[in-house]
Amino acid sequence: MKEKRYLITGGAGFIGCNYAEHLLSKGKRVTILDNLSRRGAERNLAWLRKRHGENSFELIVADVRQPESFESVVRGKDVIVHLAAQVAVTSSVTDPRNDFEINAFGTFNLLEAVRKAGHKPFVIYASTNKVYGEASEHRLVKQKTRYRYAKLPLGVSETQPLDFHSPYGCSKGAAEQYVRDYSRIYGIPGVVMRQSCIYGPRQFGIEDQGWLAWFIIAALCEKPITIYGDGRQVRDMLHVRDLIAAYDAAVSNQKVAGQIYNIGGGPRHTLSIWLECGPMLEEFLGKKIRVDWDEPRPGDQKVYVSDIRKAKKELRWAPTIGVEEGARELFEWVKANGDLFD
Repeated sequence: MKEKRYLITGGAGFIGCNYAEHLLSKGKRVTILDNLSRRGAERNLAWLRKRHGENSFELIVADVRQPESFESVVRGKDVIVHLAAQVAVTSSVTDPRNDFEINAFGTFNLLEAVRKAGHKPFVIYASTNKVYGEASEHRLVKQKTRYRYAKLPLGVSETQPLDFHSPYGCSKGAAEQYVRDYSRIYGIPGVVMRQSCIYGPRQFGIEDQGWLAWFIIAALCEKPITIYGDGRQVRDMLHVRDLIAAYDAAVSNQKVAGQIYNIGGGPRHTLSIWLECGPMLEEFLGKKIRVDWDEPRPGDQKVYVSDIRKAKKELRWAPTIGVEEGARELFEWVKANGDLFD
């Protein structure tokens, strides 16, 4: 059987470099396309080269906003994992054009290049739960340390109506629908992963994205932390290794082409952003963490928990890493690599 050739767009980022490392460890042929604009990108590439050799993967420095970036690189690839994106809701609000050009137009550029290349690689698109918006029709119950859905014990399913409540939600939602429709119209097998809060080693979190990593980095480096809202907001958490297992499950079962899956921690792997996260980090750190408080930000969901039953059934996949276990691993990684955050 021919060895699969992989293209990872955004492959120098947090998820991308972890997935590249996973594939390279299995002897796969990997091409990374990245514009290297994200903090930590060069360090992630250096880490991959140190682990696997200078010539262990092909690097294409290019921008997804330029159609010509994809013209030759997609040829001959068997699997394309499209991770390149503008990833922050707040940034999309301040610069919606840039958000659209990267997320929606960039994905269109990729799909058009694949269509014109004349072959049909399997495409995984990393979407987001933000396509559901606030889902405000679901009543919430306020508890001591968190909010919860009154009548959704298993979380929000893929049948939830889409409600693009931010430019980021709009651009990611438009892109995922293009992936789905190119699968139907042009026969390009694609699958959409509506991902929740992904976390793990090699995440250079910032205030606007990668919140758990940012809290850990800020706590260890004694940087100011601001909590927007009352700290009871709940997210379902998925460790990057569990996400990679979902990608592998989709690649090995390409009959799922054309489908959309919630890929998150589900109801068993949730955390409120400060009233539960804060005490956990203080236990790791061994001291109290001072925070400032501010009003909620536009587009922030009070609760988001993925109903992952469809992925469990069709991909035979489920998360395995608990939140405290995964958070402690991330904490220890940041602690051991403090020089990366100077």
